[in-house]
Amino acid sequence: MNMIDMSPIGLDITTMTSTVITVVVGVLALTILVLLMFSIRRAGQMRIEHEMETARREAAAEARLSEMLRMQSEMQGRITAMSEVFGNRQAELNQTINQRLDGMTHRIGATISEQTKSTHENLRRLQERLAIIDAAQNNIQSLAKDVVGLQAILSNKQTRGAFGQSRMETIVADGLPMGAYSFQPTLSNGYRPDCTIRMPNGAPPLVVDAKFPLEAWNSIREAGTPDLKKTAGQQFRRDIEVHIRDIAEKYLITGETQDMAFLFVPSESIFAEIHENFEGVVQKAHRQRVVIVSPSLLMLSIQVIQAVLKDQRMREQAHLIQGEVVHLMEDLARLDERTRKLQGHFLAAQRDVDMILTSADKLNKRGARIEAMEFEAAGETKEEPSETPSGKAVESRTGFLKLRVVDED
Repeated sequence: MNMIDMSPIGLDITTMTSTVITVVVGVLALTILVLLMFSIRRAGQMRIEHEMETARREAAAEARLSEMLRMQSEMQGRITAMSEVFGNRQAELNQTINQRLDGMTHRIGATISEQTKSTHENLRRLQERLAIIDAAQNNIQSLAKDVVGLQAILSNKQTRGAFGQSRMETIVADGLPMGAYSFQPTLSNGYRPDCTIRMPNGAPPLVVDAKFPLEAWNSIREAGTPDLKKTAGQQFRRDIEVHIRDIAEKYLITGETQDMAFLFVPSESIFAEIHENFEGVVQKAHRQRVVIVSPSLLMLSIQVIQAVLKDQRMREQAHLIQGEVVHLMEDLARLDERTRKLQGHFLAAQRDVDMILTSADKLNKRGARIEAMEFEAAGETKEEPSETPSGKAVESRTGFLKLRVVDED
């Protein structure tokens, strides 16, 4: 292979390459310088614009600050005014609240006082009612004891009959005077009713029987089933019909007793239930002239008999009353005669008193004229009689004076 000498050409290429690189570097440097200058100018402009913007913003901020200060001062003024207004309103509100609180306190105090008084009054009434309740409870307890005793009494037939007769005797003895009734008398047929009551005008006495069949009645009350109750009711009806028939046969004696007799029932509740549930027994008793009476009806009948007896006694004593009336009229006639005589004495005394008053009037007139006497001078020589037959002129001379007294009757 042949070697070719390429040294100059290589040198030129190297030189050109260096020149180009130098030019490129210069261009780059110039470009960089231009860019740097543009950047510096742009930065200056931007700095100027920034400073202007900053100044503008500072001016706007100062304006805003001034506006805010003005608004703050206005706000402070408003706040001060509002504080004063709020202070005044608060004072007025406090005064109003205090007044209302005082009024409410006064009303609450008055209400509390009234409530206290009312509470004390209610407590007093409650205590009184509790005392009444305690007394009623004590009465109920004593009544329970009495009921237990009564139950013990009624459990025995003999004591039960004695209880009914004792109650009947108490009612009769309290309503009638002694001698108007008789207990356990003996009739002409040998029977002895529980009580006979004397009737007015000599009428036969009224018979009262107190033997009521309580055994059958207690059986009715103690019956637990309807069948037992029905059976006990039938037994009671038979017993009371037998007792009514015995009263009619034994105690209704013509001419010796009344044609009607009383069957005394010692309980108002039993009497009411008999009339409510055993109407047939009541009607049968009426047909046999036996009247079933309770304690209240017996008491009413006793009061009626007592009034009739009192009327009879008044009629029996009518002639004595008429004699006393005659004596009373005679005493009244004598009193009238003596009163008229006394009136005549009074009239005579009155005439004497009138004459005395007339004389006193004359004396008073005479004294008045003497008190009003006339005096004349001593040199007069008028002659007047010292005394006239009619007694109308009297003259008296003493020294230089003349006294004239005129007497007019």
